Amino acid sequence: MYGVVTRNAEELEWSEFDVGFYEVKRVTGEHVDPEPDAVNLVSCFGDTATAETDPHLAPVDAEGRRATKDHSALDWGYVCPSIEHYRDGLFEVIDACVAASDDVRLDEVGFPGPAFCHCEHCDDAFAESESDDREAWRASVVTSFVAEARERVPGDLYLTVHPDPYPGHLRAHSGVDLDALAAHVDEVVVPLYDTAYATTYWLEALLSGFADRLEGRDVRLGVELYAVDPDVGALAEAADLAGEYAENVYFGYHAGNARAVLRRWDAETREGVEWG
Repeated sequence: MYGVVTRNAEELEWSEFDVGFYEVKRVTGEHVDPEPDAVNLVSCFGDTATAETDPHLAPVDAEGRRATKDHSALDWGYVCPSIEHYRDGLFEVIDACVAASDDVRLDEVGFPGPAFCHCEHCDDAFAESESDDREAWRASVVTSFVAEARERVPGDLYLTVHPDPYPGHLRAHSGVDLDALAAHVDEVVVPLYDTAYATTYWLEALLSGFADRLEGRDVRLGVELYAVDPDVGALAEAADLAGEYAENVYFGYHAGNARAVLRRWDAETREGVEWG
């Protein structure tokens, strides 16, 4: 199955795509209305606007720095996953998505990195928990959020994860316990972005690793490729290879290039006609 990730609602209707992901809540903090006949996508704890306007909600690293956009290790701002009222707000967004379409995709689920979080919310919650392992506690925070989202989503629940299949790395990085979360989601989507796709061996290495991690589980593997900058031919080769390991391939943020790839493949399957 092939699909597109887009911020343009009209592209959801393009016939070449089997599925369209539509960004409803974005990492900028911008919100738009959910779309019917789409998998509405929610960037959960990535929220630059909230981190800037309410910095006390942003995670704190081991050096006391807030996870705002100007943090040297981050590309955008975050809100701490342990803050209950923000989580409740996300559930309201998810409920609005479900009212428009049964399927939902969760993006930016988890903590922004292994150094987070040491905010007062996390310190208090960890102290009150029964755990003496902070990494395990972080994973429980993320898993409980996804589990509650699962109860609200009647259709397929998609989960975007950081592209690191090595056992234990996702858990240590962001609190994403892939083994625990696989029981709550229908598909794990791995973004493998490149501006050229001049080589593809790394795609194979990462995707084969995720395929091994998910083997034997009732969960699909999807891959999201960056469609904005690469040459259409290189993008087609990357998508072809990705399809050998992932059940579904999605193209991010340039529906025109994605459609060109699919049309190229369709043309290659048609028998030519000789005139003479």
